[in-house]
Amino acid sequence: MRNMLMRNLILAALIAGKAAIADEVANHPEVDFSSLPRLGSNWLATNPYRGNTDAIRVGQLTYGQTCARCHGADASTNAAPAPDLRRLNAFCRRVEDAELKAACMRDNDDYFSKTVRQGKTIVGVVHMPAWEPVLSQELIWAVQSFIESRVEVSKR
Repeated sequence: MRNMLMRNLILAALIAGKAAIADEVANHPEVDFSSLPRLGSNWLATNPYRGNTDAIRVGQLTYGQTCARCHGADASTNAAPAPDLRRLNAFCRRVEDAELKAACMRDNDDYFSKTVRQGKTIVGVVHMPAWEPVLSQELIWAVQSFIESRVEVSKR
């Protein structure tokens, strides 16, 4: 009886979580990104906005409307249910060889863009929705630029 109750509670939580994620994805963020260079419809392999202050600002606004609910406000905490995004390129930051570091960042960019675009489903449970139907390439790369700027803040 107790196990059945626990299973029903877990199932209800998963269903509520899926509904919340669906609501989140259905709402397009209201962010003006006209200051950023247009990237076209073909996805780039690397983030063209890395270090761009306009992209960081646009990324912060986009992040607040789409990512903060799960990943924490301002990408500054891991108190949320999802991973701390500031750790995404932690390994790459430690690499000293310039060529190896560039290759590491390319791999990190590929992982980030694919994960954000396609989402994450593990054992049939949506852990992160696919954002490609909602966010443009410009906004996704801007979000990554913002997250990377938070890494720099967290190191101080």
